[in-house]
Amino acid sequence: MNIFDVYPLINVTPVKALGSNLWDDQGIEYLDLYGGHAVISVGHSHPHFNERLKTQLDQITFYSNSVQIPIQKELAEKLGEMSGYPNFQLFLCNSGAEANENALKLASFVTGKSGFISFSGAFHGRTSGAVVLTDNPKIIAPFNQRNDVHILPWGNIQAVEDKLKEGNIAGIIIEGIQGVGGIHVPDPRFLKEISNLTKKHGSKLILDEVQSGYGRTGRFFAHQWVEGLVPDLITMAKGMGNGFPIGGVLIHPDIKASHGLLGTTFGGNHLACAAGLAVLEILESENLMKHAEKMGTFLLEELPKIQGVKEVRGKGLMIGLDLDREAGPVRSELVAKYKIFTGSSAGKHTIRLLPPLNIKINQLTSFLDSLKKILI
Repeated sequence: MNIFDVYPLINVTPVKALGSNLWDDQGIEYLDLYGGHAVISVGHSHPHFNERLKTQLDQITFYSNSVQIPIQKELAEKLGEMSGYPNFQLFLCNSGAEANENALKLASFVTGKSGFISFSGAFHGRTSGAVVLTDNPKIIAPFNQRNDVHILPWGNIQAVEDKLKEGNIAGIIIEGIQGVGGIHVPDPRFLKEISNLTKKHGSKLILDEVQSGYGRTGRFFAHQWVEGLVPDLITMAKGMGNGFPIGGVLIHPDIKASHGLLGTTFGGNHLACAAGLAVLEILESENLMKHAEKMGTFLLEELPKIQGVKEVRGKGLMIGLDLDREAGPVRSELVAKYKIFTGSSAGKHTIRLLPPLNIKINQLTSFLDSLKKILI
């Protein structure tokens, strides 16, 4: 049987990883500035993370949500404390797309409406509801097509208000910082105006923090750079489990649960919760949010000085740089010649940087030196 061929693959086979480094099957070392789509938040093979999972493996790895699972409550309490949302509720699932699906469903349940708004450049996942709100027609099957979903121009508050006035919008979903779209940071005024409009028109605000959350930007969630902004629903995944599949939805206390409203078989299993707790403990003990902000400031200052870099965007260790040429060949040369992984984007001229949050400054300097050599 063959693997269904849906991904263009880098011709490297990693077999070992530690911190911000990978080693392939030939023993060659690589610097990882992409973290497998922003998934590796606290570094590959972190000893505390590994020990947490090994200990849990020796106890119990899984049982369904039909029994008491105390480690879920432990994770919820720690997450509430560190995120600044102790009064919110937590629904655990397995991925970012699944988190967004459940957030969309909740918004529709509580408002009694079916329509949604997202924005140009958005990526919210590949499942049925999430994909139709993703701004990429190539991945939207005829089965997913709907006439009550609206992808509006990024930053256009008038378009948002006009659509809300039509009356059938259950919610607005927006990324804390657009990831796949090329690292676009929403204007704080735009986010505040969206929040005000959803309240005015009886809709819900969903902050998709799947890629931009978990300390990556120097705040626990990227939207927390906007003072006073409190969404109705916040979705998470990627860095939440440092490679172990886990996702979640933070749910405003005004949204009431009922039995059967949402459900999951694997979500919140013992092993996933152990991974989630390990990540939070490492973020806290190593002060990685502050470190991410510091390393991001360094990159945001140094990258614009490089010839061939036209624009740099982002916060913390979620950075996009636009080049004066197509990024694909540059990324390929970074891998082949300098042994550095970086990320692609929907924009052909954009490179994404999403390294582990404990990346060292000398590793970033090595990348900057390599990029300069390529772009001269």
